[in-house]
Amino acid sequence: MQKIEFNDLGAQYQHLKKEIDQGIADVIAGCHFISGPQVEELEKALCSYTGRKYCVSTSNGTDALRMPLMAKGIGAGDAVFVPAFTFFATAEVVSLMGATPVFCDVDENTFNIDPKFLEKQIEKTIQEGKLKPKAVIAVDLFGLPADFIALEAICKKYDLFLMEDAAQGFGGAIGSRKACSFGDVSATSFFPAKALGCYGDGGAIFTDDEEMYHILTSIRVHGKGSFKYENVRLGLNARLDTLQAAILLPKLRAFDEETAHRNWAAARYAELLGDRFQTPVVNVKEGFFSGFGYYTLKAESAEQRTALMDGLKAAGVPTMVYYPMPLHLQKVYASLGYKEGDLPVSEALSKTVFSLPMHGYITEDVIDYICNTIKAIQNIK
Repeated sequence: MQKIEFNDLGAQYQHLKKEIDQGIADVIAGCHFISGPQVEELEKALCSYTGRKYCVSTSNGTDALRMPLMAKGIGAGDAVFVPAFTFFATAEVVSLMGATPVFCDVDENTFNIDPKFLEKQIEKTIQEGKLKPKAVIAVDLFGLPADFIALEAICKKYDLFLMEDAAQGFGGAIGSRKACSFGDVSATSFFPAKALGCYGDGGAIFTDDEEMYHILTSIRVHGKGSFKYENVRLGLNARLDTLQAAILLPKLRAFDEETAHRNWAAARYAELLGDRFQTPVVNVKEGFFSGFGYYTLKAESAEQRTALMDGLKAAGVPTMVYYPMPLHLQKVYASLGYKEGDLPVSEALSKTVFSLPMHGYITEDVIDYICNTIKAIQNIK
């Protein structure tokens, strides 16, 4: 058995080497390292892929989340509702704006924000009267879009700005609508470990709102106005490097094929492990489709997870835990007053989930080896 990679970027590079190398060479030869033509080409291609009217590429996924909040003027005294079971950046950008993240529990099957819990938190916040509800950031965790049909209705009811955090969602869909097409604004990340990743940091923002688009392009370059040295608002230095755009273009062209392969791999995992674990739940009947950027199982307990991960490591199989601590229990948010038991699903998932190797080039023999290893570990126990 060859060395098993959690996300085999080397295999992808070998498959796309000619196109990637040529793209990098073209940037170097053209010497347009900042805002070169490949950036605009990528933005147009991303709009075409997602169905959005406008795309603003960014320096990273965190800036892609932060900039729309800046554009909306969200700040002190505002409440932004976010899931507790996700990466820290989703809440961090809220706090960086001076606003307050209000944490919501997630659905135990999809791992995404629970619309019913969200509405309870909105009502509770209104009744308390300390914060003004302003926005919701819903995460497409592990490649599966959040329930945007329900979320869009809730946000319309309470007049809330809805953002899709599609950092892991690119490639997912609900019916004919692809990830990055939901909410008032959506954001994604091109961090190398993502399903569509570059060779450094990168991200993108999507919207159908022309005014929002122009504000975001201003924020991206220090809040500039009609020319470089006119500044009309506070902004960031948040441009995507031309080299990263050139690397992403061939990856985007290969993306559908890789997504299909990841879905095949997910089906193979489910076939071999479905009688032992709750495998990822995708409500196909409701039109949901996962990009399967990650493949995540739930163990029966924290102890079982540790035994499985230790056994897999000994057998040369890398695993990861996304995420070992829910956001509402992080030390940085201790002042908000959350306590253990407040968001029970997020807390339970943090103790039991673990992710197996998944990428667009994983082979059947690798998946079979991983699954047979898991079964052997369970049988020994």
